[in-house]
Amino acid sequence: MHLSTVIFDMDGLLIDSEPLWKEAAQEIFGEYGIVLSDEQYAITTGLRTKEFTEWWLSRHQVSVHEYDRVEAKILATVMDKVDKRGLVMPGVDHIFEFFSELKFKIGIASSSSLPLIHLVVEKLGIEKYLNTIASAGNLPYGKPHPQVYLDCAAALNTAPTQCICFEDSFNGMIAVKAARMRCVIVPGPEHYKEPRWAAADLKLSSLQNFNQLHLNLLDN
Repeated sequence: MHLSTVIFDMDGLLIDSEPLWKEAAQEIFGEYGIVLSDEQYAITTGLRTKEFTEWWLSRHQVSVHEYDRVEAKILATVMDKVDKRGLVMPGVDHIFEFFSELKFKIGIASSSSLPLIHLVVEKLGIEKYLNTIASAGNLPYGKPHPQVYLDCAAALNTAPTQCICFEDSFNGMIAVKAARMRCVIVPGPEHYKEPRWAAADLKLSSLQNFNQLHLNLLDN
């Protein structure tokens, strides 16, 4: 079956929100004396806020009674930062126009909450392209579990093997491959040369670089 559907991750791929997530985490975690290095933060990139929060709070012996409060504060802080300072990633207009012209079904599958997804969709002006949105926020498992991608494909009435997905994180890439979908990875420049991206079907430095030749190579 030929590719007919494209699914996009959101944070770090469509909007430059990863630095804002990191800022928010540093601010809120700092109240508990927790400081994460860049290497430590990268370990949990792509996880849901709940999992990210529990991962680091548990490792610093913070009471479980604080987990929900910290998660809520990080989410609220990120929403505010994205609204005020979130910047579109290079190539977003190009990639949505590209697949729209090909009559592909288009979806978003994100670890973020629905309120944040809707905020970003409105901010980027891409609602007109989208056929569905899937959030892992309330699922039993988030990325690297494939469920959010499978749910997105099901909502689009598309078989997983007909989907091409764009991701920027390792956990997201694993989720896509576990869903049996084609994966195009667009890592941040500081991580671009890491060998772990070999599991992806294609690696690009920008969404702007994707073209018909790439699609033809993936669609076989």
